[in-house]
Amino acid sequence: FVLVAILAPVLAPYSPSQPDFLAVRQAPSAEYRFGTDEIGRDVLSRVLFGARASLIAGVISVAIAMGVGVPLGLAAGYFRGATDELIMRVTDAVLAFPFLILAIAMAAALGPSLTNAMIAIGIATTPTFVRLTRAQVLAVASEEYVQAARALGASDGRILLRHVLPNSFTPLLVQGTLTIAQAIIAESALSFLGLGVQPPTPSWGGMLNTAKNFLVQAPWMAVYPGLSIFFTVLAFNLFGDGLRDAFDPRDDD
Repeated sequence: FVLVAILAPVLAPYSPSQPDFLAVRQAPSAEYRFGTDEIGRDVLSRVLFGARASLIAGVISVAIAMGVGVPLGLAAGYFRGATDELIMRVTDAVLAFPFLILAIAMAAALGPSLTNAMIAIGIATTPTFVRLTRAQVLAVASEEYVQAARALGASDGRILLRHVLPNSFTPLLVQGTLTIAQAIIAESALSFLGLGVQPPTPSWGGMLNTAKNFLVQAPWMAVYPGLSIFFTVLAFNLFGDGLRDAFDPRDDD
């Protein structure tokens, strides 16, 4: 899917935004492998280019969430006390809102665009990384090598960056991979509602929004973007599970 997104201009047989009113809602054929949509655009080309929006949204949203959540989790778990209480109470307040509802509300407040959708999804997923990072820091901070570094006079910043964070990063990497799948679904939902990628730029969620009006006359308009979302999310979930197994220190033998 990543290669498809990168090579979309090479793989796409037609322009994803150029209509052809002589080929409106044509069924899949040798000329149009995935058929055409309501104004004659090639569905295959739009699916290929739509991969870009979904993958970019997934990766950047998770990068935003980790960029905000990991430092907050480090501070909460390492310094404890009032810092921990403040950060975790705010995190709990954000977690009180359902993830998708919060993302929709923030995207609506910021305005419909892919950039604003990524910001909304990133902020909505931040609490997950705050809590996970805090839990990892609490476990790592009690290790002997951290205590030894502190006894030798190492600064808090050095301890966090050289000892605590590297030994806490594996679960964060696995969680980040799994969260990309969640972010792709969220971006598709926002685009479906008109709060994400704006026409004529193709996105899988936007294609489903259009296809819902033609489910009887042209079901292929919904089938292919829907399958793309399904298989992409499945792939990232399997990738995350594979990373978890690879980094698991336990020997199954």
